[in-house]
Amino acid sequence: MNLLIAEANELNGQLVETALRARRNHFSIIARATGVDQAIGLVKQNQPDVALVSSELQEGPFEGFRLLREIRSLHLKTRGIMLLGSHDPSLVVDAFRFGARGVIFRDEPLETLSKCIQVVHEGQIWASSELLGLVMEALGRAMPSDLRESRALDLLSKRETDVVRLVAQGMTNKGVSSELGLSEHTVRNYLFRVFDKLGVSTRVELVLYCLQSNVQESSDAPG
Repeated sequence: MNLLIAEANELNGQLVETALRARRNHFSIIARATGVDQAIGLVKQNQPDVALVSSELQEGPFEGFRLLREIRSLHLKTRGIMLLGSHDPSLVVDAFRFGARGVIFRDEPLETLSKCIQVVHEGQIWASSELLGLVMEALGRAMPSDLRESRALDLLSKRETDVVRLVAQGMTNKGVSSELGLSEHTVRNYLFRVFDKLGVSTRVELVLYCLQSNVQESSDAPG
């Protein structure tokens, strides 16, 4: 079994590779990547059996989700595993929606990671029964068709755009409220309205939308 590791930086990638090699697993780590384009090139070139993908890559938060989607679109034998730092169930759901065959958390034992890789390589799904229930429920809802072609951002108010820009930079609701001088309740209300206007249902979809639409480059002057 051949494995590719996609991490946010070289150090993280080296740490994961070293830890896995120390266990003398029955697989070979053939490549490491830190960015989406680099990883896609390596997948096309090497066609690894499994790609272990961090949710955060060199390009920013949630870019690992985009990489999973790109890998799936290649229709190769490579199966993706999402490595998450947060136990937020919505991120687990998004990982599977974007093509992951397994989800593993950073605070889980190395033995668990090894088992996850093996199980996914064998063609099975790796997730707890509770998380799989959330995934099956979410799969019943259709994803937005093609967010890149939508001009719904024009419908956002200045304050809504400010909130979206900060979320796209990886801020939590608490961070956004502190930055803009709003309550967390108000931030949540803004996000609900933004989700409705843009036709998205999760923070991950919102961030991907923003990255495709260059929202992070918009003005941050107060409105």
